[in-house]
Amino acid sequence: MSTTNAACEGMYSKLIDNSPYDDLNHRPDVGPSAHPVSPVRVIPRPSGPGPYRLATICLATLCAILLISIIAVASQNKNKPQGGGEETPEIQKQTQDTNVSALVATISKLQEEKMQLQKENDELREKLAAKMATKAPEVIKPTITPITCPVNWVLFSSSCYYVSRVSRDWPESKSYCESQGGHLAIILTAEEQTFVWGLLPRGHWNAFWIGITDEHTEDQWKWVDGTPLVGGFWEVGEPNNHIDEDCGYIVKTRVMERVAIRSWYDAPCSMDRRYICEKEVGPGTSTAMPH
Repeated sequence: MSTTNAACEGMYSKLIDNSPYDDLNHRPDVGPSAHPVSPVRVIPRPSGPGPYRLATICLATLCAILLISIIAVASQNKNKPQGGGEETPEIQKQTQDTNVSALVATISKLQEEKMQLQKENDELREKLAAKMATKAPEVIKPTITPITCPVNWVLFSSSCYYVSRVSRDWPESKSYCESQGGHLAIILTAEEQTFVWGLLPRGHWNAFWIGITDEHTEDQWKWVDGTPLVGGFWEVGEPNNHIDEDCGYIVKTRVMERVAIRSWYDAPCSMDRRYICEKEVGPGTSTAMPH
């Protein structure tokens, strides 16, 4: 840029030095002793590029350089933050203050909602307490004690069963079972028959009295509670009343082919056999040990 300015200044000086009007100052006829001045003769302007055109080019170049400098300065000022760098912390502070104010407002709103919920909760508790106070007293159901059988008695359905270890005739067996709060076994279903038969040990001829007899009317078998026998689980050919056989019993032997549902026989009531007692049970049943 300095080189261009120097060239332009040199050209300007040359232009002044070569001016055609300098001849007016050196004419011999101009002075105090000269003759009157004749009309001025117009000297024609030199043709060609000459120094004027070069001066114009230099001025245009200077203007372009000045314009570029102005644009560069303007761009730098535009990129700078408005208000100067000193104002940035102030703007940040204002932003932080705005955020804090919003946060405080949110917290205040949440606290109000919490108080409202607490109030509603207290009202619901009061209503519940009032409702419970007016509610009818709950009926307490009695506790049902599990059914238990006395020692050496076995539970099936709602009855306990006892298999004796001593032998008695049918009337004595009946009396003993009654003394224990029961009776000679009354068997009404195949399930009950199978259960009782399963309690008996196998042997050569293990026979046990049950609570059935036809001693009052032949062939009209009845249970000890007076109800008539329906069906029964007699062995094939039984009862046969071979020698005045008026009482019934169950047999279980070592013969595996024998089955529970065909195991009843009749025999004289005076014979000694073991026996099976039964008694219906409920809560508080006695646990006395039978003899």
